[in-house]
Amino acid sequence: MQTNLSNIYDSSRRPHPLVEEVISLIKYRDLVYQFVARSIKTRYKRSVLGVFWTMLNPLFMMIILTIVFSSVFKVGRNYPVFVLSGLVLWNFFSHATSSAMGEMIWSGALLNRIFMPKSVFAVSAIGTGLVNLLISLVPLFLISVFLGGKFTYALLVLPLSILILVLFALGVGLFLATAAVYFADMVPVYEVVLTIWFYATPIIYPIENIPPHYAWILKLNPMYYIVRIFRLPVYEGVLPGLLDWIIASGCALVAVILGGLIFTNKSKEYAYRI
Repeated sequence: MQTNLSNIYDSSRRPHPLVEEVISLIKYRDLVYQFVARSIKTRYKRSVLGVFWTMLNPLFMMIILTIVFSSVFKVGRNYPVFVLSGLVLWNFFSHATSSAMGEMIWSGALLNRIFMPKSVFAVSAIGTGLVNLLISLVPLFLISVFLGGKFTYALLVLPLSILILVLFALGVGLFLATAAVYFADMVPVYEVVLTIWFYATPIIYPIENIPPHYAWILKLNPMYYIVRIFRLPVYEGVLPGLLDWIIASGCALVAVILGGLIFTNKSKEYAYRI
């Protein structure tokens, strides 16, 4: 009796778990879309202002920060555009990464019932945040037009800047989702980390106002470069330098690969730990 060797399953030929997770996400992309659509509808369903709140929220914050800090931080011109261009990115990063962690914690019931890629919750959280980010860009450009901002060819690189931000947020979100499964206190701890991280990122102040012997510490922060490659085309109308692109994209790639490896390495334990 002959055996068909082509039908023999060889586990050693399986791709790396991270590759398998990416392939599964592609197959289940409709599920990601449904989760994003559900989150958007749930968020705005009972809201009086609806989608306009996504635009008004950063505007209100910009007005408050401008009143409080514009005379303190000597920004050359258009402080509202300066602060808003950093604020919309930070809002996306903080909300998306926190949601990636929260969605993972509340996913236990689904993971125990049906098969799906474990990372679908983190990816859908980032997708929801991306939709809100794109909406919040509307007031940013309206304010820039109103205040006489510079619109140059440098704006064409913004999609690349946003892609780098999304990859970095996804990597951080996957790491946080893994940590939240094992450590129940991750949510309040991360809230404290976000507060420190916000003030360690030049969002409401220019790094030129920081003494040189302290400024180098802030430049160890990956968000410094990610905010910079977005802010320069919007605020100054110029292209970021090559070094800024290299560091920002390098940090994003390291974050998404490392976060993905950590997440997939522990993915078999999530269903019974959550």
